[in-house]
Amino acid sequence: MVSRRAAALAAQPPAIAVAHFRAEAYPYDARLRPDGYINLGTAENRLVWDLLAPRLTARRALTAADTHYGPLHGTDAFRQELARFLGGVCRTEIDPDHLVVVSGVTGALDVIATVLCDPGEAIVVPAPYYSAFDVDLVGRSGARLLPVPVRADQGFQVTPDVLDEALAAARAGGVTVRAVALASPGNPVGHVLPPRVLREIVAVAARHGVDVVVDEIYANSVFGDSSFVSALDPEAGAAGTGRVHVVWGFAKDFGLPGLKIGVLCSPDPQVCAAARALAYFAATSTDTQALLRDLLADREWVIGFLAESRRRLGRAYRSAAGLLTVAGIPFVPVEAGFSLWVDLRGWLTEPTFAAEDELWARILDEARVNVLPGRLFASPDPGWFRLCFATAPAVVSQGVDRIARLLGGLCASVPASASASAPEAEAATEPVFEAEPAFAFRSADRGRYESAEGRR
Repeated sequence: MVSRRAAALAAQPPAIAVAHFRAEAYPYDARLRPDGYINLGTAENRLVWDLLAPRLTARRALTAADTHYGPLHGTDAFRQELARFLGGVCRTEIDPDHLVVVSGVTGALDVIATVLCDPGEAIVVPAPYYSAFDVDLVGRSGARLLPVPVRADQGFQVTPDVLDEALAAARAGGVTVRAVALASPGNPVGHVLPPRVLREIVAVAARHGVDVVVDEIYANSVFGDSSFVSALDPEAGAAGTGRVHVVWGFAKDFGLPGLKIGVLCSPDPQVCAAARALAYFAATSTDTQALLRDLLADREWVIGFLAESRRRLGRAYRSAAGLLTVAGIPFVPVEAGFSLWVDLRGWLTEPTFAAEDELWARILDEARVNVLPGRLFASPDPGWFRLCFATAPAVVSQGVDRIARLLGGLCASVPASASASAPEAEAATEPVFEAEPAFAFRSADRGRYESAEGRR
């Protein structure tokens, strides 16, 4: 017999993972498998491997220390490089002792939820939210999520007033809320929270005596006009509170999800001590830490890489937006991340999540395209789907074409949707990036990643 907790986890494997591995088992190839699955459901940056390969496949000097036991919450050298790098991103000094390195951002979210919550206590989350929050924040901690619906007519942007009302209602209902969790940049809707909103959210949480957990895994994947401001940035108003905790990892910004390196940053000594204890169960390879330590140490390369990645993401986004616009498929314009929030409400047989699941099944089974339904992201309204664009433009083009052909055979009532302000489309055949000798980074790129200490 297994525990009830284990039985529940085994009985409900994450649907996002099931769909991913189904698509990856028989992937599309224009020549070898033209009928293969096109995976536009998984948020991976597949646009940058040519930049990473020379760095990651080169021979390097492996030391004995890189093969031995190290501190389970991350080696000193790696955390020092992380502190320097993240300090530049967050525009504040970060103490390496405030960092806990674990096996991916999933591990970091699991750790912070377990540290903050006892079983049955709650975490308030604006919805739609990243689908894996349901597992990452709940699976081991025993916490429960309280979604706060944020709809299209609100621009899918959480407001401090809505959050305040949700926290007050939870308290009135006898629910113990320990934290507010959110993502900036967002997922599935790639919006960046402005500093004013961050300040107000931190203030609302402080009034209610709860912590704030911010997933900033897309911090360096902003390609729109907005500037990313971290929850740790002094402009966000978290300085001195000790109750704002940030997670980040290499999966998105560096296109390295398979290396499974995440980091929790917390200024609270008790939280850090507890997180270090839990890192015993989620320790990462010292060799992988050494590899990424050396990667971060080459500051000029990092500046150029991230700048080029953002340029490629922006080009890929505009191309995908153009394809959807031509196909008559509405979507929400975004400024960060790897995905578009696509509005297929007009193709549902009825406005229910059962009808959404039926449409999802047809897209997966008949069009053989993996996109993910809004239900998995706790969307308050049925008919929204997440479509990821950070892959080869020809693959995205083929995927959108398949979806459009399937939808063309269905009875549609296309809503006047959020895509009215869609970006100017780029030709779908235009390459995602221009061939450039090495990196051509700008002074603005360099300033973005200077250490906070270096600017004082």
